[in-house]
Amino acid sequence: MTTVPALNLDSRQWMLRRMLEIRIAEEQIQGLFMQNLIRGTTHLCIGQEACSVGIAHALQPGDTVTCTYRGHGHALALGMTMQKLIAEMMGKASGACKGKGGSMHLTDASIGLLGENAIVGAGLPIAVGAALSAQVKGESRIAVAIFGEGATNIGTFHEALNMAAIWKLPVLFICENNLYGEYSPMENTTPVAHIAERATAYNIPGVVEDGQDAEAVYDAVKEAADRARYGEGPTLLELKTYRYRGHSRTDTAPYRRPGELDEWLKRDPIDVLARKMIADGQLDETELEELKQGTERLVFDAIEWAKAEPFPPIESLFEDIYA
Repeated sequence: MTTVPALNLDSRQWMLRRMLEIRIAEEQIQGLFMQNLIRGTTHLCIGQEACSVGIAHALQPGDTVTCTYRGHGHALALGMTMQKLIAEMMGKASGACKGKGGSMHLTDASIGLLGENAIVGAGLPIAVGAALSAQVKGESRIAVAIFGEGATNIGTFHEALNMAAIWKLPVLFICENNLYGEYSPMENTTPVAHIAERATAYNIPGVVEDGQDAEAVYDAVKEAADRARYGEGPTLLELKTYRYRGHSRTDTAPYRRPGELDEWLKRDPIDVLARKMIADGQLDETELEELKQGTERLVFDAIEWAKAEPFPPIESLFEDIYA
């Protein structure tokens, strides 16, 4: 893992604010599900916020992203409004996908989000296609595929890395390694200690980074993104992170060893950045509390707004369908 120079104050403030928005939104989303105001299932990224903001802050306008069903944080970090996110989760017509995408299929091309994907590993070839498009058109944009460690055991992972490596496509493969594929610990399903080691088979760089440190994530993604823009091809970046909640809302995570969650809470991504800013005189406890309270109001207001929004009319059922 690298030693990362401090970003400027504006960048740090942006990342801290976004992480708080993601954390508080996810906590409230969990409550909305329990009230049946959001249907289906949900996969929360609480504990993984540094990955979302570090990745997003390192990208440029025009870059595109695919991610997993645990992608609410990525949507917010890329610029989806809180109102559009909550409304979509509640199936409302004013949601980002007109209420048709829901928790696992958030999409917004205007912010570069090509979509969450409920199929494990399915976002990787989509990102490779976006990167091929950029290469053919001679454009400087890059594509990013974000996935979990479980996806690296899926065939599309290997096919995507192989094609991207052969053609030196401008794509980043970013693995959010939260140690568990659904209910299975990584060591039970994967024969390597670090996912980044799998880059060797495709002769591309493999990098391991601290996924709890937003600045470290930014630095690693920025380096890989620059490399891709300069025509040097893909990078496999592994972010070591942890989800505080279970795989989905019905999972109480009994498979964790005693004390494991407490160990990771000591490296909470919001606390990591806040402590740095306090130590550097950029933030104090009062300002941090005010920021939290302001963020809570933002989320609560978005929820109340979304509750009052209408559901899609029945005639919209066959709109936006492609075959």
